Amino acid sequence: MKEVTSSYNPQEIEAGVQGYWEREDIYARVRALRKGGKAFFFVDGPPYTTGHIHLGTAWNKIIKDAILRYHRMRGADVIERAGYDMHGLPIEVRVEHQLGFASKKDIEEYGIARFIEQCRAFAVEHMEIMSDQFRGLGVWLDFDNPYQTIKEDYIESAWWTIQRADEHGLLERGHRVVNWCPRCETAIADSEVEYWDETDPSIFVKFPIIGRENEYLVIWTTTPWTLPANVAVAVNPAFTYTRVRAEKDGEVDILWIADELVESVLKMGRYQDYTVLDRVAGDDLVGVEYASPLADRVPHQSEIRHRVVAADYVELENTGLVHIAPGHGWDDYLVGIREGLEAFCPVDSAGRFTPAAGAFAGMYVRDANEAIIDALGDLLLSRRTITHRYGHCWRCKTPIIYRATAQWFLKATEIRDAML
Repeated sequence: MKEVTSSYNPQEIEAGVQGYWEREDIYARVRALRKGGKAFFFVDGPPYTTGHIHLGTAWNKIIKDAILRYHRMRGADVIERAGYDMHGLPIEVRVEHQLGFASKKDIEEYGIARFIEQCRAFAVEHMEIMSDQFRGLGVWLDFDNPYQTIKEDYIESAWWTIQRADEHGLLERGHRVVNWCPRCETAIADSEVEYWDETDPSIFVKFPIIGRENEYLVIWTTTPWTLPANVAVAVNPAFTYTRVRAEKDGEVDILWIADELVESVLKMGRYQDYTVLDRVAGDDLVGVEYASPLADRVPHQSEIRHRVVAADYVELENTGLVHIAPGHGWDDYLVGIREGLEAFCPVDSAGRFTPAAGAFAGMYVRDANEAIIDALGDLLLSRRTITHRYGHCWRCKTPIIYRATAQWFLKATEIRDAML
């Protein structure tokens, strides 16, 4: 009998156990021993083959391995193919970094077929690295025959699933607002958005009411770059809105603000005095028409009939009036569908303004904030900055934008209960 040492040496123990398993082919013998037992089918949630394993993927596999060992000990015939996700944005971004690419245009110039082959080679290389590392952790899965999402049989099964969804009326082509990464030039899921603090402009803007001299709706936004796409202003029908005559440096403005927020907004605008002229319910403001503050810079704005609409989600914050751009916000998009508003989106896949944005064409949207604020002129009531949580692409860490695009959608909500 081997003498037990007084110290614990994990590397020595690991090497001994791994060596024994390999010499005696223990994994294969256990599988053969359990053949004919009650089948326990395990589908490995596949990690991306983007590099070496990390603590999260290691922990994930160790927990799975412990559960599968429990079922083997109970006599189950465990079917446990390892799996790897070898498609998608994470791998593409890693390869882009290797090749020194900064945009989708670089990929097109390099050649899409060549780029795909580079991604395939990268994925296969790192699949083998990860399999060796998982084996080193003592994980028992079928690493010799893993399912791989780049294999034709897997791809065909994905197309079969899409075909079946189409046959059941669950596949649709839609034009909707989605999370968009302007660096990767792709839509990303809600679960792929990471949040941390960003500092952005915080501005209060006066929207001129048509037919009323010096009378304005006051809105607040942290995304000045969406103002070229404005089509409406939303009020809460349950709120009271106040019409005030506000004075500053001898000039007079007539402003519409939610009643409880009047003093804070006027303080932001450094008005010296004010008089309440009227108070009305939000419903009474619906239908009021106004002009875009950027109509002279964005020609398409002159073609839009801007008006006040009702929206229950408007909160008693800032001014109580919300600038609506259905091409750049999900709530705005839903209001637009209900009210028949245009989902104007003058922004391309790289996050740059298109010619439809007039004077701002070609600018990257977040870089255009300053130019847009300057263009507001006297219609800028107040300007500050705000630090707030903002979404970023999970892979390249670029701040996302919201953008209306044509996408394919699976109507999963219609079969959610059945799936659960």
